[in-house]
Amino acid sequence: MCDNPDDDRRAHTEATPSLGGIGIFSGVIFSIIMWTPFNVFSDLQYILCSFIIIFLIGAKDDILPMSPKTKLMGELFAAAILVFLSHVQLTSFYGFLGIHELPYAISIGLSIFTILVIINAFNLIDGINGLSGSLAIIMSISFGTWFFFVDRLELAIVAYSLAGASLAFLKYNYTPAKIFMGDTGSLLLGLIASILAIKFLEVNDFIIQDSSAFEKYGKYAFKVGPAIAVGVLVLPLFDTLRVFTKRAIKGKSPFSPDRTHIHHMLLDFGFSHTKSTIVLIITNILFILVAIYFQFLSPVVLIVLILGLAITLSSLLSIASQKKVQQRQIS
Repeated sequence: MCDNPDDDRRAHTEATPSLGGIGIFSGVIFSIIMWTPFNVFSDLQYILCSFIIIFLIGAKDDILPMSPKTKLMGELFAAAILVFLSHVQLTSFYGFLGIHELPYAISIGLSIFTILVIINAFNLIDGINGLSGSLAIIMSISFGTWFFFVDRLELAIVAYSLAGASLAFLKYNYTPAKIFMGDTGSLLLGLIASILAIKFLEVNDFIIQDSSAFEKYGKYAFKVGPAIAVGVLVLPLFDTLRVFTKRAIKGKSPFSPDRTHIHHMLLDFGFSHTKSTIVLIITNILFILVAIYFQFLSPVVLIVLILGLAITLSSLLSIASQKKVQQRQIS
């Protein structure tokens, strides 16, 4: 199955196989099963079940495209398994807006919504060679290293398994790309990112709230956990929010395809796939460092700072890319 450059949204010029996600899925599953201590990760079976559901949805969509509604229903099923059976659940607002413990119904709804948002954010950001895989490596190493330091080895294994599988995939995905990950890969990346982000928030909050845990791991805890999570996932989350908002303002469906993503603006500016990916990788790393450096701020202020910086940079890029396009049209 190949991805053909049949419209102006495509950033490639040749038909390219689009089932690279099969390799990512296989690498992740093999590594998790081989290295995970099952005696301390009793919920693993449900997580693996959600992986398989998302994998099948992605593979089906890559081979024979599905309607957004059908795909969303499958994602909802996988998210429900994670929340109800594997306890991947946001039980608190972690002090954000002064809110802590959430009512059960709100907790369930917010958890499922968060998982769906992150899944689709990675799906939408997958537009140029090497970008999604590189962002997955940054995200998984960031969360995985933190889990390792706080002795949550089972979660560190999930994170590092994704990092290893994504790194192997990038060998064939950097320009000139021999294969794309397709929805098979991008949906799985988003699902794992949602699991790691939610578990990070929950474990971080437990360390802060539990005196014995804080005594042992307090030096690794963040009082601004939500802001740190946003910093790690800022590029896919912000780009999705920005694109959806622009489409809504124009009266279009949030899921209607167009060519307005950040990576499209970099291509319009004149950067190659490789340069665009490198710029976005460095930018995401800088946002993580900003979140960590300014962790003395309140969660609300820090998230506003992150979003404000993201809006400023994307606006400047949009103006610059439009000028470049106009100059090329004139010449």
